[in-house]
This record gives sequence, C-alpha cells and structure tokens, in this order.
Amino acid sequence: MNALVLVDIQNDFLPGGALAVPEGDRVVPVVNARLRHFDRIVATQDWHPADHGSFAVNHPGRRPFETVELDGLPQTLWPAHCVQYTGGALFAPGLDTRRIHRVFPKGTRREVDSYSGFYDNGRRHATGLAEWLRHEGVEALWVAGLATDYCVKATVLDALREGFRVTVVVEGCRGVNLQPGDSDRALEAMAAAGADIDEGKFLADSGRSTD
Repeated sequence: MNALVLVDIQNDFLPGGALAVPEGDRVVPVVNARLRHFDRIVATQDWHPADHGSFAVNHPGRRPFETVELDGLPQTLWPAHCVQYTGGALFAPGLDTRRIHRVFPKGTRREVDSYSGFYDNGRRHATGLAEWLRHEGVEALWVAGLATDYCVKATVLDALREGFRVTVVVEGCRGVNLQPGDSDRALEAMAAAGADIDEGKFLADSGRSTD
C-alpha cells in the first residue's frame, strides 16, 4: 500500500505568509490533481505555541535567521509562524483536505523544534506517524510540500530510517533557500540516503503502481 505525505502546506508558508516559501502556493494544484491515486493521504501541520523557542521574537536581541542553541541543538530562529489556533496555521486555501485521512501536528513543544513529520529535531518524541502508517499497511511514501530544504528533507530522511520506500515529488515541493542552492543540496542528501527523486511530471500512475 502507498501513501502521499503532504508536508506543512499551510498559510504562513505561502506567499504573503509570516514565513513565505517562494512559489509555495504552486504545490497546491500539483498535489490536488493526484490525491485520488493514493491509498492513504496524510498531512503534517506545524502547530507551534506562541512562546515557541524557535521564534526570534522569543529571544530578546536576536533576529530571524540567526542561529542559537535550543534543547542542545543548533536552531535557526524563524519569524513567528503557524501559531496554534491562528489563520497562519491553517492549511492552504484550495488544498483538498477532504481527502486527508490523518493530520499529524508537530512542533508543539516549546523547547524543541520539529522539522520532520515523524520526530522532533532531537528525535526524543515521535508524532505517531510511523506507527499509523504501519498499522495501515503502508510501505511506500510519496512526499510533497514545504519546504524542500527543511521539513520535506527531515521528513524524508526519517521515513527512510523507519524503513519506508520514499519518492520525493520535486514539482510538488518548494524550498526556502536561505543560502543559494539549499534545495538542490537537500535533494542530493535525500537521494544519497536512498530516496527516489521524481524530477519529471508527477504522473497519474505514480501512486498505486508502487505497490
């Protein structure tokens, strides 16, 4: 069985959002057009408390995109985004959420960030995604969403560690690229770890043909 994993396709990551990913809105029609080809569809959702430690505003004297230590780990400071119960945390307008079987919140603990849909950045707490996928009989994952060089990359690497076959849907992803080439390097890292990189069209038969 296969599953499509939609990573953080939320308002604050779209153009005009608090932490906008360039062209982030363009992933919506790509994934919508292919939802029916998958046995299971799950979505991850950044769901931060307002006092989250990854927000620059919670570190007096610090600015967004500086690096600090958080929970013993290097942490990029971000503009406040995807705060619980705010419009920025909602899924993107137009995303067909009716077809999503389960949503897995992440980044809910103020003391540690969580890029991956499976674990926090310290791999100390699981979201339950791996267990749910196994319970559903899923073996192959196709991953799309935001952003290529952060949450997509972390989700893909953890999925591989958990033993899933993984394909990255490049046309269904967009990157932050704080440094030029970050997204390309992320794709290279995912490929080196064992992911298939779909750089062409996300074909209509891409889903169930992987069973």
